[in-house]
Formats: sequence, C-alpha cells, structure tokens
Amino acid sequence: MPVTVTFVGSGDAFGAGGRFQTCIMVDAPGTRFVIDFGASSLVALNKMGIEHNSIDTVVLTHLHGDHCGGIPFMLMDAMLGAKRQMPLTIAGPRETEKKLSAVNEALMPGMNVMTPKFDLNYVEVDVMTPTQVGGLTITAYPANHTGETNPTSVRVEVAGKVISYTGDSAWTKHMHKLAEDADLFICECYFYEKPIRFHMNYPDIREHRAELKSKRTILTHFSREMMLHKDDVPEETAYDGLVVEL
Repeated sequence: MPVTVTFVGSGDAFGAGGRFQTCIMVDAPGTRFVIDFGASSLVALNKMGIEHNSIDTVVLTHLHGDHCGGIPFMLMDAMLGAKRQMPLTIAGPRETEKKLSAVNEALMPGMNVMTPKFDLNYVEVDVMTPTQVGGLTITAYPANHTGETNPTSVRVEVAGKVISYTGDSAWTKHMHKLAEDADLFICECYFYEKPIRFHMNYPDIREHRAELKSKRTILTHFSREMMLHKDDVPEETAYDGLVVEL
C-alpha cells in the first residue's frame, strides 16, 4: 500500500481563490493523519466525502485559526453526531492542550463540561527532538511566525516515507534540514513578490531553491497575489483535492 497525500485544503487564512484552509491528509498502512486542521477543514472533508472519524492523528504546526480552528467543530461532532469510538490523538507544539481548550470554549461555549466517549490524547512535541506518536515519528523545528502561536515546521516519518511542511514561517536556518531527502516537502509560498512578515514569498524560495534537497516540492498557502501567478513558477503548486502518491 503506497503512502498518499491529499490536499484537503491548500488556501490561506482568508480563502483566496475560494480555497479551503490548511488541511493535509496522509494515508499510510494502518493509519490516517492530517497536518493542520483549519477552521474550514470539516466542510472540506465533508465535500470530499471523507469521514473525520477516520482520522487517527492531527499534527499541528501552530495555533492560528486557519491551521487549528476546525478542531472544536470536529470534536463536537465526534461527541454528538458522528459518535466517534476510535481514539484520537492531537499532537502539536507546547501548550497545545491549554490553547485548544481556550479555542474550544471561545467557539463552543460550554464544551468544557463535555467528556468524550472515545480516548482523546494530546501530545506536545518538543522542537528538535523526534517524538513517537502512534506509528509516526514527528520532528518539529522552530519556525519564524507569530510567537503566541508557538510556531513550528514539522517533518513526519511514516511507513518509510517523509512528509515535511514549513507551516507558516519566514525562512529559517532549519528549512534545509526540514526538506533534506523528504519524499514530499510542502512549502508555504504566501506572496509572489510582496514581502510580508512571518511568511515566505516566492523570492525566498527562488533564492534558497538550491538548499532544498527534497525529492519533491509542492508550494501552498497562496494569497490573492500568488494565485494570479501560480502558473508562472516552475515548482508544483497545490490545489484543493490534489492527491500525491509517494
């Protein structure tokens, strides 16, 4: 059985081009996980006919709503409508459980008194230290993004394959290690020309392209400006519904 990667959502925070927010689903022998779960991810999964109960693990890069804001809705439905029975693990940076509890209560007040009938486990992943989560090995690297989100880039090993994702981040000294020999390196490319704090744009990628030694690279998280130029770059670019077999 091959490892497949599905871009359930490939958009930015603001739905540029009508795209859903970040949600990257990986199917491997014996497990299904997603990297990030933005506020629109449950809608995107439903549109694709994918049951969220089939997800074993959510791996979060950071705690902004377009990367984690769909979790309260997934958990609420898992408890009330979808009647989830299988365990769910949410792995993310430091304070993931604490910060998500606040997000849950902000979006679904009263949710804090509900107790799931399935095992819900939180794993906080230290940077620069490989962490075993089920059948995954997750290595997080420091990212240069809004500090309050505890930002990371992640490299996930599963079934002999490596999928890595920059998350939201300006260029850092860790990007070359994140991409090194990855079967798939998913790289933020927010703008085509305009520099913007805490994010990468296409000039960053062009400047550092030779340092990125991945087997395959796909650009994602496009702004309106980058959407206009997505066909002007030689790199592969993501779109909602793209499926990649590794």
